[in-house]
Amino acid sequence: MAPPTTPAPKAGKGFALHKDGGRRRRRRSAPLKNGGAGGRNRKRGLVAAPVGGRRENGRGGAGPGMKLGRAALGLLLLAPLAVRAVEPISLGLALAGVLTGYISYPRLYCLFAECCSPKRSLSREALQKDLDSKLFGQHLAKKVILNAVSGFISNPKPKKPLTLSLHGWTGTGKNFVSKIIAENIYEGGLNSDYVHLFVATLHFPHISNITLYKDQLQSWIRGNVSACARSIFIFDEMDKMHAGLIDAIKPYLDYYDNLDGVSYQKAIFIFLSNAGAERITDVALDFWRSGKQREEIKLKDMEHALSVSAFNNKNSGFWHSSLIDRNLIDYFVPFLPLEYKHLKMCIRVEMQSRGYEVDEDIVSRVAEEMTFFPKEERVFSDKGCKTVFTKLDYYYDD
Repeated sequence: MAPPTTPAPKAGKGFALHKDGGRRRRRRSAPLKNGGAGGRNRKRGLVAAPVGGRRENGRGGAGPGMKLGRAALGLLLLAPLAVRAVEPISLGLALAGVLTGYISYPRLYCLFAECCSPKRSLSREALQKDLDSKLFGQHLAKKVILNAVSGFISNPKPKKPLTLSLHGWTGTGKNFVSKIIAENIYEGGLNSDYVHLFVATLHFPHISNITLYKDQLQSWIRGNVSACARSIFIFDEMDKMHAGLIDAIKPYLDYYDNLDGVSYQKAIFIFLSNAGAERITDVALDFWRSGKQREEIKLKDMEHALSVSAFNNKNSGFWHSSLIDRNLIDYFVPFLPLEYKHLKMCIRVEMQSRGYEVDEDIVSRVAEEMTFFPKEERVFSDKGCKTVFTKLDYYYDD
């Protein structure tokens, strides 16, 4: 019996991936979007239709473009009846606007539904505000993410995809930063059709299927980037991914103008891992014991050590990976372990998000319930901010 396949994440209505890496049409077509090649980006690939041509929906009726055209025709037919009540110039401008919208249908459609190109360009100021107000104790990560993402998005012709590798203990903010990046590029954030999340233990659980996973992963990325050049791919639990699997996407991260007619240069790849967390903690603890502020830690103090640690860690998906060997990862971003004061910041923000007035007594009591390490000094939280939210429920149990 063949080994069971693992369903790809966030499957859409385009086509399904199979062992041969091919695709199969589903009966119902997706609505046309201006997402590249005349089609909408779907989670499993691309459903294409000629731009400006008629598109029938799954029930045999007219698609959105045809319906818009009928609406414009209806307004034209009603124009003589409305002319007595509406100033002729105003009516003419309104009808011209509708007809212009119909002619440039994809642009008008994107006013009401998500399209590949973001509805608004990324704002460096908005990204910085989100990082400052939601991410605590991570001065290195804030600076790297702000400069890397805003600089990449503003570059009309990047030479390669942006590739970030985020490292640190659980609860320090790696997943949260991924969410912030996605939300600042697409309004749908992690739920956007153009943001794709892979979790190693969920989507690639069996080492016996690694060849199949490689084929599926390549097909998945190729299909989605074909549909939307500005696709975002997030790989969580890299420390639990099978060694060698991630190398399947190496060609897509390299300095190529295109591969088989597809350019990957505007895509973003984000890897999340606990690998190297021990090294980050050692550096942070050395600074604390020497009486230095954590803000004095520089990226150069640990970036090289992080890449070496990930490369040589046999329990890491980056073990002897060509992505590191070929310098295809742009930034290794360290997430420092959080201190007592940072936990209190997380608790205050959570209280405010729930609509509660900040009660400093409850803030202190929740923070004191957390466990810290090393055992003697009790400097850093061993779970970061990950569980403070559930502990807060105890004090607001209705």
